[in-house]
Amino acid sequence: MGSVNQSTINDQPSTIQRARKVFDTEIRELTRLRDRLDAAFEEAVTTVRRSIQSGSKVIVVGVGKCSHVGDKIAATLTSTGSPAIALNSLNALHGDLGIVKDGDTILCLSSSGETAEMLNLLPALRRFEVRIVSFTGNVRSSLARYSDVVVDVSVEHEACPLALAPTSSTTAMLVLGDALAMTLLEASGFQPEDFARFHPGGSLGRKLLTKAADIMRPRAQMAVISPETTVPDALDAMTRQRAGAAVVVDAEDRLAGIFTHGDFVRAFRAHGPEISSLSVERLMTANPICIESSQLAVEVLAVLKKHRIDDIVVIDHDRKPAGLIDVQDLSRIGLL
Repeated sequence: MGSVNQSTINDQPSTIQRARKVFDTEIRELTRLRDRLDAAFEEAVTTVRRSIQSGSKVIVVGVGKCSHVGDKIAATLTSTGSPAIALNSLNALHGDLGIVKDGDTILCLSSSGETAEMLNLLPALRRFEVRIVSFTGNVRSSLARYSDVVVDVSVEHEACPLALAPTSSTTAMLVLGDALAMTLLEASGFQPEDFARFHPGGSLGRKLLTKAADIMRPRAQMAVISPETTVPDALDAMTRQRAGAAVVVDAEDRLAGIFTHGDFVRAFRAHGPEISSLSVERLMTANPICIESSQLAVEVLAVLKKHRIDDIVVIDHDRKPAGLIDVQDLSRIGLL
């Protein structure tokens, strides 16, 4: 048996080098696509937006790997305010074409623009009053001729070393779909609360939907004291409620300040044992940071981080304390 040439083995690219080559190839193709975006893409955005504004939808059609890309594009469009559905090109001719309605926009995905299943579907789609937008790598293809809007998504090199498996081409198509969805999102004024309505589950839903009123400790569980309360009595009230802070209210029950364990420690260092005769009015934080019960939990988190505090008072429209939130409450619902 011949011996293995060690120098030949050493000359072979490493796994990391091979992986980076894939990244480099696909990044170059994405850069090429970005740089040649033109009026055709703008027209595609306008076409889809008009369909959505008229109460219609986007129907995404692809074959093979483009079908998988289409599933993702349709899901992204739908979750960001542009209703879309992925249509299987084979099943479409056997009843699923019933999903198509006049006014819809058809988004066709095909690298070659000559896929038989796609071309068989196009005449049937043309029987409806729809607009066809194509993302294709061949702007002179049969698909392009059938389309109202053609966006060039061609690539020079696939990342596959055999130049066979769709890699750069599907990545380019996927990113172009993201660009379409995000451009539409901004154009429509889509807001975080709109996104939350479509994503009520999981941590994302909690972050976007949960309000201060949903997580605050109600007044009955708060240590509420007056400015004249002595430090020992304030600590007793905090202990009974297992709270790290006492909320100080004035004679009209409006928020006057907050007295925390941190305030106590700092005061003890400054005054020593004589602190027991002092009222919290001298030691509390007057006019503390507070929020309203209707504010989102993510806003609460932002305030706590910005001011580096652990507790925040929730007030009503009359500035009367309605509840208290500390950082542990946010951790409990998975926001930290």
